[in-house]
Amino acid sequence: MSYYVAEVQKLLPKVNQILHIQINSIDDEESKIEYKSRIADVTDNAIVIEIPMNETTGRLKKLHHGDELSTFYIGQGGVKHYFTTSVIGERRDVIRLIELRKPEPEAITQVQRRNFLRVPAELEIAVKLSPQIQFIGVTEDVGGGGISFVYDGQVPIGVGAAVACWLLVTYKNGSIEHIPFTGEFVRVKPMDTGKLLGMLSFVEITDRDRQKIIRFCFERQMDFRKR
Repeated sequence: MSYYVAEVQKLLPKVNQILHIQINSIDDEESKIEYKSRIADVTDNAIVIEIPMNETTGRLKKLHHGDELSTFYIGQGGVKHYFTTSVIGERRDVIRLIELRKPEPEAITQVQRRNFLRVPAELEIAVKLSPQIQFIGVTEDVGGGGISFVYDGQVPIGVGAAVACWLLVTYKNGSIEHIPFTGEFVRVKPMDTGKLLGMLSFVEITDRDRQKIIRFCFERQMDFRKR
């Protein structure tokens, strides 16, 4: 086994790790629910898990063949590893187990707090600097640590300014999220069009809302890889 192959194999989830799961559903409420499951086995083609449990209610969730899932697990150093998968079967053991399609190592995205994935994306963002100054912009790229967006060059905002924002995020399954956060301008760049490119870092954002943005970034990255 080459050094490269050995290294990428380390990215794959291991038996007894906890897998965090969200179902890619057209039901907006269903797609927001996070489930947890223990990995019972890893084969050449599948990741085998126990029946997922709703973190909030403690109820088990029945999965069906073909269900598309967005998942992550936590590796060494607290690094989160994200991948998408689908249900490919089930296994009858002492307990009922679910077989998920095993991802290729290169399809697993690692997310560290200081090194968030960023992707090009045009999303609508509402920005509030003060009760008198509120406006709409369009993002140029989006990541788990911040965004950059284009806005009217007449808006008076400087580096260090703090703003309240609402980001409109759309997913492949058709669901939509309005994600609130407080951001700080770390750079403002004039554009040839006369507009400005503002680069924001997240100052206040809940972990759950950050994960929603990371989920969007992961979906976008997978789309780029398919082209």
